Amino acid sequence: QIWSVQHGRGTEGLRSGITGDWVSGPETLTKEQLGNNRRHFGDDCYANKLDTAEYWQSRMPDWSKVKVPILSTANWGGQGLHPRGNFEGYVRSASKDKWLEVHGIEHWTEFYTDYGINLQKKFFGYFLRGEDTGWKKQPRVQLQVRHPGEKFVERHESEWPLARTKWTKYFLDAGDMTLGARKAGKNGKVTYAGFSDGVTFMTPPLARDVEFTGPIAAKLFVSSATTDADLFVVVRAFTPEMKEVTFQGALDPHTPIAQGWLRCSHRKLDQKLTLPYRPYHTHDEEQPLVPGRVYEVDVEIWPTCIVLPAGYRLAFSVRGKDYEYPGGSPVKLGDYGAWKGCAIFRHEDPRDRPSNVFGGNVTLHTGPDRQAFVLMPTIPEK
Repeated sequence: QIWSVQHGRGTEGLRSGITGDWVSGPETLTKEQLGNNRRHFGDDCYANKLDTAEYWQSRMPDWSKVKVPILSTANWGGQGLHPRGNFEGYVRSASKDKWLEVHGIEHWTEFYTDYGINLQKKFFGYFLRGEDTGWKKQPRVQLQVRHPGEKFVERHESEWPLARTKWTKYFLDAGDMTLGARKAGKNGKVTYAGFSDGVTFMTPPLARDVEFTGPIAAKLFVSSATTDADLFVVVRAFTPEMKEVTFQGALDPHTPIAQGWLRCSHRKLDQKLTLPYRPYHTHDEEQPLVPGRVYEVDVEIWPTCIVLPAGYRLAFSVRGKDYEYPGGSPVKLGDYGAWKGCAIFRHEDPRDRPSNVFGGNVTLHTGPDRQAFVLMPTIPEK
């Protein structure tokens, strides 16, 4: 993707069908020069593991200085891609003129079709051209509320997260692998291998239609056989026939409701930025685990939206590797490998996840003194 449009390809690149200009600039560099101008992002990430590194500090925005008009458009199915920046930017920026729009399906569809083009024209026409586009009447938050079967219903709101959210704890019980309103009454634990599909907790069939829209948080009590553990947490849904419900994501056609990730040695929270529904980790030091010791950890799960019909089940998986859709064949796209539910946003670098550290057994603990839960954003009807 970078190579095809890298600045310096000049006449070896593409020409714009609108302006006639060379997309990669007028200058034509040699392959050696182009190569020297590129960085391998994966290598840079591996070399700069903490947020305190200058590499990351120089790239972090100061939200207090962002005061320009903002239209932040996110995709419910963009897990691992843009949504976290969309929501954080909207909430934390100092701008008084800011709007949030959230949609579904592919990464590009709503951007290039009438829905997205009309929205952009109204926004830019008003702020850049001074035109009366009707933008003054645009609600601060415009959501395409998601239902199973790729059905979306547009709804306007005044804020994010929604003020009427009923934050609901769904407790985990390792004794019977249930997920629900009842706290775990007895001590229990369940163990899975570090590189495995992990374990899944599930609710009974829902008694009524339920909407979840907003950020999600999980509190877990974890022990590891080694000095660290990677937690891949997934919020999922199942039909009355126990068929998993997935969605066309920004890229992958089988994207679950929501996902979150945490390396346990990075469990330290930023006490100023952490909210009950959105843990915020400092990533400024590594805190290795003592094998066998139980640790309380908070996991941020990216915002989502789904209306689950009565009879469906809500599920919560804790895995030792990236989510993989259990049905159907993987999608393949060029050099990006097989897409199994996370598209290209996978954690497979053996340098970063050595088996002697991350392949060990991980145990989840529940009980009266270890009430693990998932905090879900339940939305009552207006």
